[in-house]
Amino acid sequence: MNLANWEARVPLHTAPDGYDLAAFDDPEYLSAVVRYDLPRLGRLDGSDVVHLQCHIGTDTVSLARLGARSVTGLDFSPAALDAGRALSRRADADVRFVESDVDGAVRALGAACCDLIYTGIGAICWLPDIRRWAAVVADLLRPGGRLFMREGHPVLWAMCDPRPDGLLVLEYPYFETAGTVFVDDESYAGSGVIAAPESVNFNHGLGEIFTALTAAGLTVTALEEHREVPWNPLGEAMIPSPDFAEEYVLAHGRDRVPMTYTLQAVKR
Repeated sequence: MNLANWEARVPLHTAPDGYDLAAFDDPEYLSAVVRYDLPRLGRLDGSDVVHLQCHIGTDTVSLARLGARSVTGLDFSPAALDAGRALSRRADADVRFVESDVDGAVRALGAACCDLIYTGIGAICWLPDIRRWAAVVADLLRPGGRLFMREGHPVLWAMCDPRPDGLLVLEYPYFETAGTVFVDDESYAGSGVIAAPESVNFNHGLGEIFTALTAAGLTVTALEEHREVPWNPLGEAMIPSPDFAEEYVLAHGRDRVPMTYTLQAVKR
């Protein structure tokens, strides 16, 4: 179900009104997501980087522009990987794209293959087992290697869709469950109808994520919660951020609820 959904999103995201792919013609350009991450992520000079669930590669190509020795993007969608390869050629970026789901990442890439694993917004919400994900992260990293993730906050994922009264209401699970099926024929980028609109999402509480990483042999070194999120999930309740390009914040009372978080961890 999720593979069909993401395959169907690719033509919307690569259309002229989707992701801004033309911006990568500027060799200094970084995606808005990576620009936001940069103060915490830092330069990647000499590092071997793996980007899990890379989609069409806009953040992956941006990572390559931060000085990494090698960058590999992994995704389960052949259409997304084709788009990523086209973007890397357009941007003259040396990026390898590999087809696999996260569970198969170690088979596809090899154990202890990287110094940094990067995973971005809207990634682990598609995975049913956070402990399995953490084990894969640990197996891919070399000793001393780092996980960097900025992700939608589990409180945000638990909120209902925009309401006419503007109230922020928790409707969906905060903790990991068997998953919630959604039917949505619009994507967060581009216009048009998603041909395969059904998907299943999985939330993971912060405690579940911490516990999974610790059990897998990683030490969490940083956790920062953010008021910003790089798309508008709550309709009229949100406005463009006055401080960060292509980020959104609550129009009123933005200190009430975290929208995203950045977590970093190191393999022991």
